[in-house]
Amino acid sequence: MSVRVRFAPSPTGLLHIGGARTALYCHLFAKANKGSFVLRIEDTDLERSKREYEDAMIEDLKWCGLEWHEGPQVGGDFGPYRQSERTQLYKDLAQQLVDEGKAYPCFLTNEELEELTEKAKAENKAPHIYHDKYRDLDPVEAKKRVESGETHVIRFKNPGKVVSFTDLVRGDVSFPEDMVGDFVIMRSNGMPVYNFCCVIDDWKMKMTHVMRAEEHLNNTVRQLLLYEAFGVSAPEFAHCSLLVGEDRQKLSKRHGATSVVQYKDQQFLPQALMNYLCLLGWSHPEEKDIWDLDEIVPLFDLSRFSKSPALYDIEKLKHFNGEHMRRLDTQALVSYLKPTLSKDHAFHQQSEQWQKDCLEFFKEKINTPNELPEHLEVLFSTTPSDSPESAEVASWESTPAIRAYVKEEIKRLDNEGVSFISVDQFNEMTNHCKKELKIKGKFLFKGLRLALTGMAEGPDLKVVIPLTPMSVMKARQGL
Repeated sequence: MSVRVRFAPSPTGLLHIGGARTALYCHLFAKANKGSFVLRIEDTDLERSKREYEDAMIEDLKWCGLEWHEGPQVGGDFGPYRQSERTQLYKDLAQQLVDEGKAYPCFLTNEELEELTEKAKAENKAPHIYHDKYRDLDPVEAKKRVESGETHVIRFKNPGKVVSFTDLVRGDVSFPEDMVGDFVIMRSNGMPVYNFCCVIDDWKMKMTHVMRAEEHLNNTVRQLLLYEAFGVSAPEFAHCSLLVGEDRQKLSKRHGATSVVQYKDQQFLPQALMNYLCLLGWSHPEEKDIWDLDEIVPLFDLSRFSKSPALYDIEKLKHFNGEHMRRLDTQALVSYLKPTLSKDHAFHQQSEQWQKDCLEFFKEKINTPNELPEHLEVLFSTTPSDSPESAEVASWESTPAIRAYVKEEIKRLDNEGVSFISVDQFNEMTNHCKKELKIKGKFLFKGLRLALTGMAEGPDLKVVIPLTPMSVMKARQGL
């Protein structure tokens, strides 16, 4: 059978970085094996699931460049792809288990459950040890109580056995026989619990592999018991490493932006985010860091996954964004960075060629778009720097002479209709200060920089000066 994998988010919030990584792995695994990638919406939590979250997740997945072969907006042979539209199937199969003696109605009230939980705590036992009160109730009596409308859940009748399987990332995994008791598969409101409908859907949708986060590992024991009860083969499981913050704790909001839309709003490149996320748990066979997803499809397999927790480092993500930004051709670079500047920024008033030249230069100095405005200050700011370094340069005996010469030279060039000082004109200014004013070394170069830019430090003047509009140069000289 060809490979079939699924990404199955719950629409109870925004798409998390960890979810995006799982979706990415499923996408890559399907492409690498010429299989199918399925998107399934697990929306059985009626109180928290919202269609607007589903729509937002779908838009974020598209922004990430991840496309599914089956699912919402696409369709397919195994739909519907929203669990809320599959409830009758779950009810029928739950009843099948009851009829076969593999599950049973449980009439424990909330008050009784609380009492039993407290009793278990007092005895230092697992709470589920006392949840099987109705396990051996006569089926005829149980059916009468159900038909009378008595509130109940349906519990799976755990056979009490050691459950073992081989995880494609973590290796051999074994769960003790007392890890779970008779667990609920259908709630009192008639809706299935996660582990039950997940098994039904993966079975009926013919999933061959389930790739998900390590935090779902403990769910596998319940799911394997259910597969066995239905007499069907389970898919192969691959539980990916946990994402952690700098404190080595599970990644959460306290570590910063954790939803995809936050990076989208900050104008990160989707290909950079996907590249970085891919390496949080998987490694390139040639130990490369920067690449496009299409490049690694032929190389992607499960043997390169790591069991160790993956450290999520926002500064490293910024570096990845910078590397991908520098891969863009000049026109794509302008299209990417230009819209991130405010509409009234002087950048927009410059020619198309100027914009290309400007961004080709500054792309080496930034990793994210929000860093650009600060770097552009050297081209547009008319406020002199008040840094200690600038004060020191201004105090040198040679600096006033440079300033006086520069002011007159700017006035002359402006009268000649010069819009931007060329490299040759800048070289003439430098040579004049060196030969006529007899100023050399740091006194020349720093003094000239201060006179022309108002700053004592900065990027290469031979690039900066030709990019600085004459209107700014005049304002700096008080003209």
